[in-house]
Amino acid sequence: MIPDKVVARIAARAAKEALATHTDTSGVHAKLAGPRASVTVGSGTARLGLTLDLPYPADLAGVSRRLQDYVSERVAHLTGMRVTEVTLAIEHLIPADGLERRRVQ
Repeated sequence: MIPDKVVARIAARAAKEALATHTDTSGVHAKLAGPRASVTVGSGTARLGLTLDLPYPADLAGVSRRLQDYVSERVAHLTGMRVTEVTLAIEHLIPADGLERRRVQ
């Protein structure tokens, strides 16, 4: 059995990969905090919880779905476990460069 801590690291890494692949992070990538993961493992299944920052503006629902799907598939592939749930907690929305300058005064 794979320890929870190891599965959590795999999930956090997969989330980082998904953010780099599935979001337009140009100019904002360096400002995003690394995703953190918590995991509950039992009977060959895993429930994942991710806490992360997302770039803004973005289609939050679409980005969230793609992120959940990618992390679920990646963790299942690397661990052989069935992922039953991936929950997201979006801690911060990080504006893209230049967004601050476009505010109405």
